[in-house]
This record gives sequence, structure tokens and C-alpha cells, in this order.
Amino acid sequence: MWFRRDLRISDNPALSLAANGSDVLGVFVLDPALVRPSGAPRLAVLYRTLRALNEQLDGRLVVQQGAPEMVLPQICRAAGATAVHCARDFGPYGSARDSAVAEALGAVDVSFVQVGSPYAVDPGEVRKGSGEPYQVYTPFYRAWLDHGWEQPHRPPSVNWIAARTARIPHDPVLTPGLRLPDVGEAAAGRAWKAFLSQGIDRYSDERDRPDLDSTSRMSVHLKWGTIHPRSLLADLEPRHEVYRKELAWREFYADVLHHRPDSAREYYHSQLRGLPYVSGELARARLAAWQAGRTGYPIVDAGMRQLLAEGWMHNRVRMIVASFLVKDLHLEWTQGARHFLRHLIDADLASNNHGWQWVAGSGTDAAPYFRVFNPTLQGRKFDPRGDYVRRWIPELAHLPAKVIHEPWTDPNGPPAGYPEPIVDHAAERDAALADFRALRG
Repeated sequence: MWFRRDLRISDNPALSLAANGSDVLGVFVLDPALVRPSGAPRLAVLYRTLRALNEQLDGRLVVQQGAPEMVLPQICRAAGATAVHCARDFGPYGSARDSAVAEALGAVDVSFVQVGSPYAVDPGEVRKGSGEPYQVYTPFYRAWLDHGWEQPHRPPSVNWIAARTARIPHDPVLTPGLRLPDVGEAAAGRAWKAFLSQGIDRYSDERDRPDLDSTSRMSVHLKWGTIHPRSLLADLEPRHEVYRKELAWREFYADVLHHRPDSAREYYHSQLRGLPYVSGELARARLAAWQAGRTGYPIVDAGMRQLLAEGWMHNRVRMIVASFLVKDLHLEWTQGARHFLRHLIDADLASNNHGWQWVAGSGTDAAPYFRVFNPTLQGRKFDPRGDYVRRWIPELAHLPAKVIHEPWTDPNGPPAGYPEPIVDHAAERDAALADFRALRG
């Protein structure tokens, strides 16, 4: 059983099939192509999740480093394995890697069996009546509901083959004070049960409020497959449609990436590729200030500091900081997407990069380019008392709510140590819209 983005035992169709009449060797391959671009927080979560899985297997998980097409045939020869089972991977890299693995295993007479995926509905399954893929979320969502999905699978009975102690790397050096969640299958189950009992009925009203921390935080567990989305969907009631729709966004973006693998790095709609962006020393200075949470706009800085402190950021704030990077600082969305992928512990290529394109106006369901988030108004609306800002920007903790989202208006001036606004939002908004009008001719 080749574990990948399904680091769990229960509700795992590939594992169930592998265990049907056979002993099973559990394997995870630390692929350098995926490890190298990962930041320390994400690697720490991966290694901790692997340790949790290894405990479930009573220390029998095999963990090796190297290219999977080289490592897996060697493991199969040593173990006398006749088949490798895994879930399907629909991403651009994963699809190419699996083709190489299938060829390498075929050369040593080992079957390559792919069953299931990290999604309730596999990418490519939901199509228009014409057979074309959907490019807009709302009709996709309706068709996705009509298609439906399987109920969660029962945990299989597995006779695990004894193996050497897993060689799971130690956690990388982390930023002091970095707070990471509990991970692993048991932790995912606890987190979901807690949200069902304490948070889901408030979700539709409070999900945009970063000060209330009312989201499920299940994204990291879905990222590593310690719980499957159909397990979440099975527990939802009809009144929980808002949460169901959020799960469907994840499936929609996976479907889009499956049909347009180039959109992971390139503009989904190429019309905006010609927008001008700042460059040189100015670009480097602006990017560094944004990354460090030193822009002078509190809601933006709070979000960027939360990212560094937790490897996670509230979804509403993700949209705010993305809009600020592209339309206030005039930096290309790809720079922000790369920063997120490096630091987010729940980083998912499809959701992350298409979410960035949505904000930039170049993706599916693109927000019109003229929609520019005002960071001050967004802060007042979604963090009305300033509690979220105070949590992440201690320099502003003493300010009253009426000025905390625009500290430059405080009679005493901005607090010592907190920067003046890096740009004037109104002026940069006008500049962004002028650039857009010029591009369209």
C-alpha cells in the first residue's frame, strides 16, 4: 500500500482492496520533487502525520526517500510484492509521476492498482451535457450534488507485514513560537466531532469573522488525507449547505486543474497576462513588507503574521491579503501563490493557485478585476472590535476599535514600531483600474 495523500486506515478504498486476501506492506516515499519546495511548517506536519500513521501500523510503516519510480520497484523486489495499490492523483505532477511509476513497476512484473482519490467525486466525473468540463462553480455545484458520492468505507482488517522501523525525518527547525495543530487520523476525527458539536450551526453566520475563529480548520486534515471529504459530507444535514458548498469549491478547483494542468502556473484566462507590475528594488521591498506583515494595514499584517505563526490563515483574510498584493502593491499573483504554498500547512495546489487567480481576476468565476478589497473597510466589517488584529499585532493591542484598522488616524499617531501605510490604497486602486482599462483598450 503506497500511502500518499491518504494517511489514514479507515475509509481507504485502495487499502481495502490491497488487504483483500493479501498481507500488506505500508509504504510512504519522501519524493524530493515534493519535499524540496515545502516550507518547514508543512514538512513538520507531514512528518508528524507519518509518525501517527506509523503508530497505527505498530511501527511497520516503511518510509524511504527518493524518486518513487526508483524506490517502489526496489521495495517490491525485496518484499516479493506483486502489486502496488494507491489512490489516484489527478494533479499535473502526480499524473506524470504515476505514469513513470506504472512503467517502472511493469518492467518488474508488478501491477499498479489505483483506487479512489482525495475527493468525494473524482475530477473529470462531473461534466456538462455536451461532455465539456465546467468553468463556473455554481452549475458545477448543482451537477456535483446530482452526481452524488459513495458512503464512507468501513475500516479494513489488515495483516501488516513487519518491516524495519520507519525512517521518518526529525522535524525541521521551526520559527520560535510556531503553533501547529494535532495531526493524524485520530486528531482529524476529534477535530471534526468538535466542530459538529460546537461550531457548524454558527458557520454560515460567522465563517467570515477571523476574530471569532469559527471555521472548521479541517483543511489540513483534508490536505494529508487523515480524513476523507465523504466522511464529512456523510455527517452534514440539509441545513449545512454553506459548509457543503465550501467542500465543493475544493472539488471544483481540482476538476479545473485536472482539465487545465497549465493553470497551476499560468493564467487561466490569458487576457490579464499583460498587466504591468512593479519590478526591481521596489518590488522586492514591497514583497518583503507583505511577507513579514509590515505593510501598515492592520488586517493585512495580522493575516501575514498568522501565516508565519500558524502555517494557516483565515480564508476571508487570505482574500484580503491577496487583493492587497496584486492591486495595491502591483505584484503578480504568482509571487503570492508561491509564498502561500511554501508556508501553508494545508497548501493544496488547485485550491491555492486558483483562489489566487480568482482574486487576480484571471481565473474561473473570476472576481471582476475592478473589485478591489479595501483593507480598512474589510477590517472594520469582519473584525469589528479589532480582536483579530490585537491577537497578531501586539503593537496595536492598546488601540480602541474605532482606530485600530487605521492607526494612522489615532491622535497620538501610529504606535512606535508599527509602520506607516506602505501605499495609499485609494491611489493604488485607481492605478490598478487604469492599468486594467488600458489593457482592454
